[in-house]
Amino acid sequence: MVLVRGLLGDVLRRKRLRQGRTLREVSADARVSLGYLSEVERGQKEASSELLAAICTALDVPLSAIFAEVSEDLAREEALILTHPTTIEQAEVVASAA
Repeated sequence: MVLVRGLLGDVLRRKRLRQGRTLREVSADARVSLGYLSEVERGQKEASSELLAAICTALDVPLSAIFAEVSEDLAREEALILTHPTTIEQAEVVASAA
């Protein structure tokens, strides 16, 4: 099963890293705690729309661009699951056991 919060976190992390910025810098600019931003990036927390807007503002990236990239990643993940369901399911079982 693909979790959107995980894909969203991956996209936010990629944007931040492409800018060469640290979690500390973005969390300060977004006025969100470092720990919470870290959890959002790792897909452990679901960010509210207000928090996402603050993070996007801090990254100077439109929220629509973030959602577009998440949508592309989700489509790729769904295609993988549809073409190789047992391989993906096995990988998820292994990942969840770790």
